[in-house]
Amino acid sequence: GQPLRLMNVLLHPTPSSMLFYDMIVLNGYLLLNLICGWGVLQAEYKGVKPPKWLKPFIYLSLPWAVSIHTVTAFLYAGLPGRHLWLTAIMAPRFLASAFAAGPALLIVIALIMKKTTNFKISDVARDKLVTIIGYAALINLFFVGCEVFTAYYSQIPGHMHPLDYLFFGITHHGVEYDNLVYPMRAFLVLAVIGIGLLFYGRRQSSDRLVGAAAAIIFLAFWIDKGLGLVLGGFAVTPMHHITEYYPTFVEVAITAGVWATGFLVLTILYKVAISVKLQNEKTA
Repeated sequence: GQPLRLMNVLLHPTPSSMLFYDMIVLNGYLLLNLICGWGVLQAEYKGVKPPKWLKPFIYLSLPWAVSIHTVTAFLYAGLPGRHLWLTAIMAPRFLASAFAAGPALLIVIALIMKKTTNFKISDVARDKLVTIIGYAALINLFFVGCEVFTAYYSQIPGHMHPLDYLFFGITHHGVEYDNLVYPMRAFLVLAVIGIGLLFYGRRQSSDRLVGAAAAIIFLAFWIDKGLGLVLGGFAVTPMHHITEYYPTFVEVAITAGVWATGFLVLTILYKVAISVKLQNEKTA
């Protein structure tokens, strides 16, 4: 309720806190995107090659993107009382799902632009994105399997209980707690269907199938990370009590507002980029 407290991260920096590094990587990546995006777009608008000084920033943005998901994962993995998050592959899981869900959303947006504007996406670019999405999604499912194997083969109760809650439900003091069971099972089914449909759509060279597969994969990994990982870690407390979560109207409204703001900014940026590209095509 007091957003101004965010400034304390800058006014009173604490290098031992992961939030301090989270502030650095998020704002740093925003700055890199502004520099690289604006520089490339301005060069295309003028009909010249991008300046040479821009190339180091582009190369820097690649490892910086990895740092965003790594630091975010460390925010969870650094809490020893939450067994679902206390895993060394938390950062690789974030990276794998990001490399699947991010390009999946990019494909959906690109295909929408192809349908509604004169913007063209080449089959080569589409197929490269399909390869990245497909293998990243498979790796993410492999990491989930590693978590399941480690928990149940070792029979460590603290690691088993969150997974029991997510995929099977837990009966505690005669009460059944299972509000995430069906979403998590849906995640597995959707992920498998989406991956299969993605490669089949590429083989058939069908934009419609590829777009549908990308949307399915994006939804699947939103369930995995947005619901399962966050809520599953909170629901099973360090004292092994179950505290289920149900969103309030205010929380849903705030979330919808954040998504709406993001899509508004994205729409404006894409309109600018497409206008520049189409103008250059007309000139050429």
